Amino acid sequence: MNKVRFSVSIVLLFVMPAIMAQSEGLTSSPYSLYGLGAINQTSIGKTNGMGYSGIGLKTDGEINNLNAANFALIPKNSFFYDVGLKGQYNTYSNRINDESKTTINFSNLAVAFRIADDFGAGIVMVPYTDVGYSLVGIQTNIEGTNQTFESNVSGVGGLSDLRLNLGYGIIEGLRIGANASLLFGNIEEEESFTLGSSSFDLTEKTNYTGVRWGLGMQFDFTDDITLGSTVQFPTALKGNLKRSVLKNIDATDITVESETSDDTADFNMPLELGLGFSARLFKSLTVSADYKNNFWSDTGQTENLGTYVDQSIYAVGLEFVKKKDSYKYGDRIRYRAGYNYDTGYLSVNGSKIDGQSFTAGIGIPVGQGQRSMLNLSYSYGSQGQIQNILVKENFHLLTLNLSLQDVWFQKRKIN
Repeated sequence: MNKVRFSVSIVLLFVMPAIMAQSEGLTSSPYSLYGLGAINQTSIGKTNGMGYSGIGLKTDGEINNLNAANFALIPKNSFFYDVGLKGQYNTYSNRINDESKTTINFSNLAVAFRIADDFGAGIVMVPYTDVGYSLVGIQTNIEGTNQTFESNVSGVGGLSDLRLNLGYGIIEGLRIGANASLLFGNIEEEESFTLGSSSFDLTEKTNYTGVRWGLGMQFDFTDDITLGSTVQFPTALKGNLKRSVLKNIDATDITVESETSDDTADFNMPLELGLGFSARLFKSLTVSADYKNNFWSDTGQTENLGTYVDQSIYAVGLEFVKKKDSYKYGDRIRYRAGYNYDTGYLSVNGSKIDGQSFTAGIGIPVGQGQRSMLNLSYSYGSQGQIQNILVKENFHLLTLNLSLQDVWFQKRKIN
């Protein structure tokens, strides 16, 4: 009963702040202006240090949210927790100037447990997208005159992904999985214009909700070689818009609209296919590689500032541990490295907004067991380019995950 109360307390402590935080700016990327915002790539535990790869990664000691089939490997009487935070330092460059910002926010909350033999489940909460852009002092000419007006545009919010994963072992070496994701959240955008002594303020808050389904598979060719695959099916997120319009003329406020509700167009999510591979070499080195293809061009989704294009993501990672079951503490420390390349899903003025990142990480054992870990990862990467209206974004990302294992329903032995 105490363990159940502890689990409920963990959920209340971390899920509620995570939901509330979506109304604040959890990113500073100018590319969060597009679509639903900047899509979150960070996952859980070791995969953040391995180039965000893990579709084919076979692990029974940590939560792997990248493939639901892996939940079938959760050991008997085991209960896993994973709580994460991340901090990011960004620099932005265009043809005129440079700017830098720092953000710190929630990374994930996850629990996983065994239901029956070869049958496991997990509940995971992660930010799906983040919005946090600000464009200040935009000067625009009034057509037919020599006058200009100044406008400011900003946006905050994002969507959360609450996912239920189920994994089942059909036969020895073959596992299948299914997942259901509840995507929800809101994006608040504000635009203001100033002309002389008059101003115009427009605020739009769009709430999105939708359910997305997915499947996963892992097959062990040998004890050391595993192939994995995933599919996330297309879905449409329902949107509801609330708009407020305020004018100020000669220091007098005039409310044009106040919290006016209206339906907005659905946001179409694409079909996503993933393929992954992992191999354990020399009993101490694990290699992981993933490929994902997201078919954005088939969604019919439109964007005023660009077009949606098919997206490919390549990821590769390494993990080295001298001897994971050693009594020596130093032998159980895990060292990780990886690389990730994303072709991007938006094209602006004929240029795709691609990105890449290099990752490194370390897994520090917690306590005397072999499964509880403090996972620290670092990523350096870039997105976009200095061309036309685009901005070059460089970032340093630090993630901290506390991955804990508890043993339930096991009788104590008394000598």
